[in-house]
Amino acid sequence: MTLGAALVLLAAAGGWLASKANQINTELRAAESLVPTFTAEMLSYDGSSARLTIDQIAVHTGSARTAANDPVWKLATGVPLLGNNFAAVRELTVAADEVANSSAKPLVNVVSSLDLEHLTPTNGKLDLEPLEAASPTIVSAATTVELSHSRLLTLDPGNLVAEVAQPLAETIDRLETLSTGLNTASQVSRILPSMMGSNGTRDYLVLVQNNAEIRASGGLPGALAVIRVNNGTIELVGQASGSEMGRFEPHLDVDEAQAAIYSTRVGTFISDVNLTPDFPTTAKLAKGMWERRYGGSIDGVVGIDPVVLAHILEASGPIDIAPSGNVQPPSSLPSVLTSKNVVKTLLSEVYLNLSSNELQDAYFMGASHKIFESLASGHASGPAVLKALTLSYEENRVHLWSDHQQDQSVLRTTELGGSTSGPSVGGASFGVYFNDGTGAKMDFYMRRTVQLVEVCTYSGYAEYKVRVNTANAAPADAARSLPTSVTGDGRYGTPPGSVQTNVVFYGPAMSYVDAATADGRKVEFGSHIDGNRPVGTVTTRLAPGESSTVEMSFVKVVQHSTPTLSVTPTVQDVNDVTLTTENAQCR
Repeated sequence: MTLGAALVLLAAAGGWLASKANQINTELRAAESLVPTFTAEMLSYDGSSARLTIDQIAVHTGSARTAANDPVWKLATGVPLLGNNFAAVRELTVAADEVANSSAKPLVNVVSSLDLEHLTPTNGKLDLEPLEAASPTIVSAATTVELSHSRLLTLDPGNLVAEVAQPLAETIDRLETLSTGLNTASQVSRILPSMMGSNGTRDYLVLVQNNAEIRASGGLPGALAVIRVNNGTIELVGQASGSEMGRFEPHLDVDEAQAAIYSTRVGTFISDVNLTPDFPTTAKLAKGMWERRYGGSIDGVVGIDPVVLAHILEASGPIDIAPSGNVQPPSSLPSVLTSKNVVKTLLSEVYLNLSSNELQDAYFMGASHKIFESLASGHASGPAVLKALTLSYEENRVHLWSDHQQDQSVLRTTELGGSTSGPSVGGASFGVYFNDGTGAKMDFYMRRTVQLVEVCTYSGYAEYKVRVNTANAAPADAARSLPTSVTGDGRYGTPPGSVQTNVVFYGPAMSYVDAATADGRKVEFGSHIDGNRPVGTVTTRLAPGESSTVEMSFVKVVQHSTPTLSVTPTVQDVNDVTLTTENAQCR
């Protein structure tokens, strides 16, 4: 068909196509307006309401898809120059309808049929059968979304008018986010029963990371526990503090690249195993240290922080903390821990009110023990626990590693696995990680923001700056008003009240770290390679009331996907730390 003949046909059919375009637009907008309601119903596990809402959404997406399958519309997809727009709209309707019918509806059926109260432990035991039954549906739903997302990625937005290109880009972004979450859920659903001991007893080492002394994956592992699971039965079988484990000489074997960046301290002290943001490395070292010191065999390692404990307390309700082991807390400490006070209590008030490391460690371990007891006894309902753990995962506060190859092969493909390389880290992936250099608990007072800044290059490569703003919000008289267990009393060279932080920047694979600035002035920085990712490190030191802005530039970024940013979880709300990417306005 010549262009002239095509335009004549298109002009003759213009009124009909316009009516179909209006129908498609109206139906998709109607479907989109119902998505927030559907999401809220799913998050609250209201299966009956969600079923009614998804049925309405499916009616709208089905109508839009029917309009895009109209013979005249199909004919228009073959028209030179303009046909790509009609084809793209048709693909959008197909994707919307398939996600509604082949992904969302089956997930609603899972929520409706699965009695989530079965996820509530009874006498320390979790029923694994409902989890196993739900897995095939979750896997199928994830596959549908992934295929729809992949099909839309094949469309070239450069050949589309803005009225089509923008909705396409928005849909791709939404499906990418949905696909990431569903893929994680689907992968974990496949291995969760075995990890919960359906095929034999498993022992997991839990690292409760203290964000008041920051480490790359969250904080210093101050309290450790071993959780034993056997066919859903859960029990606490061991506890220790980080200080009790002491120094390991000779140190455990450390990967050469990791040692170059973080030194062999990661293999010498349990408190430093997570100087690296690569959780599999952290987990293997922690497993080795526990087994060398206490014997036994560790099947996996879990990393959490006190904010995760706060989410769990939101699910379970308050717990009575006094007395805790051999510790009788002073009256200045709360006798009841709640979701509102647990973070401040564990990361600040304990150090202000308990004079020795031994008392502080005992309190921390006692609180962790009682929270676990509350969780295992079924005080928190299954849906509430699931919500708490989901939120913790979304905030990057929980990571999991397994010493069983089949399980780990799945975990390494998900963000839950916490790898800095491999299948879970693709595209334009950036990372900013903080390691305390003060040797104290001053990070409770630090306030940070992290932001990606796109730079115009006018070349085939992308370029980004990673901007980190840090402020020390400690009292002006912190050197005198705060105890030495908080300030460090200068024993590692940082003046009391000041905070020294090693800021570690990771760029995308095959890019290059170019330059670093501090408050607008170029500064020296450490440059390394971890796997195939460039790494830059800068050290900051701030007195109370001081702030600084550090930027690290990454050039020759060959990935053109939407950039992602991983950041060390801190005491702050993650939404206050990670800012929206600043996109360049390039001409």
